[in-house]
Amino acid sequence: MAVEEKKYPVDISIVIPLYNEEESLPELEKAIESSLKGAFTYEVIFVDDGSTDSSWTVIKSLEEKGDHIKGISFRNNYGKSTALQAGFEKAQGEFIVTMDADLQDDPNEVPEMVQMLKDGYDLVSGWKKERHDPISKTVPSKFFNFVTRISAGIKLHDFNCGLKAYKSDVVKNIYLYGELHRYVPMLAKRAGFNKITEKVVKHHPRKYGNTKFGLSRFINGFLDLVTILFVQRYLQKPMHFFGSIGVLLLFIGGVINIYMAFLRLVLDMGIGNRPLLFLGILMMVLGVQFFSTGLLGELINKNHVEHQKPSLKDEL
Repeated sequence: MAVEEKKYPVDISIVIPLYNEEESLPELEKAIESSLKGAFTYEVIFVDDGSTDSSWTVIKSLEEKGDHIKGISFRNNYGKSTALQAGFEKAQGEFIVTMDADLQDDPNEVPEMVQMLKDGYDLVSGWKKERHDPISKTVPSKFFNFVTRISAGIKLHDFNCGLKAYKSDVVKNIYLYGELHRYVPMLAKRAGFNKITEKVVKHHPRKYGNTKFGLSRFINGFLDLVTILFVQRYLQKPMHFFGSIGVLLLFIGGVINIYMAFLRLVLDMGIGNRPLLFLGILMMVLGVQFFSTGLLGELINKNHVEHQKPSLKDEL
């Protein structure tokens, strides 16, 4: 029996998270239209992440141009990951493209990235090989990408690049929150999408406003990396992690306490003031705690965790 092909309302869904980018939005929309119109059917989904300027007003004015412009507005600033997730849930295209709203990503790269998806890749990540950013961003970014590349086992040079293209099935099988937008390739790989590659893309200098990211994003990024690496290995088997540590600590504590008992019962030596005795007791207490944590983790159904949904202000 032949497998029925999926039908998509449009070829490409472009998801654009933004925060206070009122000046760049009209120019960005024109650039997208210039690069895609006539070659693909597409929709542009602007996700206003609680902007305090007139970004949402601009989006509503752009929506008057046609049904291909859509928008989501949050009441508060939830972060890029939450904005992307909301866009993914609304997207109807066969291929999903993400890009930043600051005009540093070039929409002319999109057709070639989509063609790479048609050739068989699940995810195509942009690589800003030549960046137009201050050294305060480029140096930490290179270090961050190096550590992530080694930890994840995915040969990408630029995990931070906002310009990425996905097959629809990829974004429908991952969930973004916190700062996890930097690790979409890792999440995709964990979901079984292993055909991941990158494409060198143009990177333009910022034309309007200032960057919204500071040094804290790299600190938070590394913490999220630890989270993902842990979840990848032990989400379904927390006892393998906590239980192993607990058993090791119990073993060490048990050996120490047996030695202490030998000194006291066989050699009749005083042990009440020996630090080694307290170390042995501490090891056993910690061992029981780690083992109990692993047991509790096994009892918790992590596959049914309820994620906090953003409060929507409006939607087009």
